[in-house]
Amino acid sequence: MIEAAMIWNEPNNKSHWDPEVDPDWSKFGEMAVLAGQAIAKANPAVKRVLGGISPIDASFIQRLAGYGVLDAIDVVAVHGFPLDWNLWNINEWPTRIDEIQAVAPNHELWVTEVGVGSFGAEEVQEFGVKRTAELLLGKVPRVFWYSLYDLPQAWGATTRHKEAEGSSYYRHFYMGLLREDGTPKLGLKAFEPYADRMGLMQWFHYQDHRLDDAVAWLKRLGVTKLRTGLSWADSFRPNALDWFDRQMEALAPFDTTVTFCFTPEHRGIASHHTSAPQDPAEFADFCASMIERYAPASASQPVAVAAE
Repeated sequence: MIEAAMIWNEPNNKSHWDPEVDPDWSKFGEMAVLAGQAIAKANPAVKRVLGGISPIDASFIQRLAGYGVLDAIDVVAVHGFPLDWNLWNINEWPTRIDEIQAVAPNHELWVTEVGVGSFGAEEVQEFGVKRTAELLLGKVPRVFWYSLYDLPQAWGATTRHKEAEGSSYYRHFYMGLLREDGTPKLGLKAFEPYADRMGLMQWFHYQDHRLDDAVAWLKRLGVTKLRTGLSWADSFRPNALDWFDRQMEALAPFDTTVTFCFTPEHRGIASHHTSAPQDPAEFADFCASMIERYAPASASQPVAVAAE
């Protein structure tokens, strides 16, 4: 069920990794190396992807390389939202890719989140889908559009700098090709011609009511590549494995990149899902257990056929 395993999400974004707990990212480096090694031991056929960085910062990749992280992964990933948050022009995408490729020349580079919101106008998102496809398809092996659904207003966005973002915070709720109620936007029609080449990124929350409808939309669009997540923090909820099993079974038809992230509050140095864990080996164990459950090595081995 799993094509690739992503180690964390946006580790250089304080909404996802707390720099007060780990100011030099050495704890992240140690955790990522252990996770990469554990995933490879569980199934060497699963590609190991460094959590997509946001902002796109070559010096951050060089910092992690100094901790040995690049030796424990196969793919470097980036996230970009130039029409919503990033302070660069959408046409700079090829330059941004080249900057990272220059510091990780022996690794594949994937764009595991790219998106344009419809906060100002749906026509902006429609343009963004088309221009992103023109700039990135063929430039990198994987591109994942963020996202299929708008984030429900009642859930709130995962960010630790809401006030500093000002009105741009509300853009978090308008990134989907479908509205919260499941009705299509103009961007969906723009996405359709690229659906077999541009993947979709969709987080599914614990017991997410949208799972079955999302799968139906993905099949209808002809999407083959999907990125989603399995939360280490959620693994401590009641009946967590039942939910994980349901989610992964529903997503079995797709080539799936699964992101492993979110520290359980009781296992963090600080009591927050962005904290470095008290014991990084526990996160590595979680990654390995998920690979063993949903992408066991035996399932990815070719079946030997005896000669007649």
